[in-house]
Amino acid sequence: MQAPAPFFEVRVSNLDWDPTLIGLCVGYELGLWREDALVDHLMEWLPEFCLTFEEISNLDASNMVSMMREAVRKLYISGKFERRGEFGEVLLHAAVRQAFSSIPAISKIYYKSALNETVKGFDAVHVVPNADELELWLGEVKFYKNLDSAIRDVVEELHAHLEKDYLRDEFLLIKGKIDDNWPYAEKLKKILHHNTSLDEVFSKAVIPVLLTYESQTVLSHTQCSEDYKKAFQEELIASYKKFTNKDLPKNIAIHLFLVPIKDKADLIKKLDQKLKIWQAI
Repeated sequence: MQAPAPFFEVRVSNLDWDPTLIGLCVGYELGLWREDALVDHLMEWLPEFCLTFEEISNLDASNMVSMMREAVRKLYISGKFERRGEFGEVLLHAAVRQAFSSIPAISKIYYKSALNETVKGFDAVHVVPNADELELWLGEVKFYKNLDSAIRDVVEELHAHLEKDYLRDEFLLIKGKIDDNWPYAEKLKKILHHNTSLDEVFSKAVIPVLLTYESQTVLSHTQCSEDYKKAFQEELIASYKKFTNKDLPKNIAIHLFLVPIKDKADLIKKLDQKLKIWQAI
């Protein structure tokens, strides 16, 4: 299945920094922040995000509509959407796929035993083939209104999720969800095996962290002017410094994605409305 066309403009990219920084811009259209276009773009990712490798492999013109219907129901069907985190996970999925051409291994959707169940753990499990090596990408996302709160909570989770016992339990769950027909199944299972030292895992692991926040720069502009681009870059570098001033985990690569938004409550509402429309088809 071919990935959707790139949507985000990468306005800040510093891959030599540690952690690295990638700043993603949604942009404007006819004087308005492209909220509706972002909603539509995230919907385009739902089949890949929600369906299994086998289901995606068998996707064609004859079952496209029915599989999309299944994908949108798998995400959630609850009327209480304000505090749900699935669309943050879809946003992380889309960002990592666009920026690094990662390959999804499994989705947290696979852990659900009920449609409205919320699942803890890493928010993304992807891989990036690199020569003969396979990088394991374990993502964390905070789809928040406030940057300081997002940084506080994600740093706490990073430390908790990189504890030995937590990782071993998570790896056990991930291994059980890997499709044997997926091209990288054996390599990933070897990385996750309990006989593989966590030191070796960390040498092949990357933690993409995606944070959203309501941005004064986004709010105070209506087009991607030179003033906007300068303010966007300055704001993201300041946000990056807030993140790196925290006590971050050592000995593991972190890629920080920052996605400034205009109004989180309105964006979540529109995402839920669009999801409900698809579910009614």
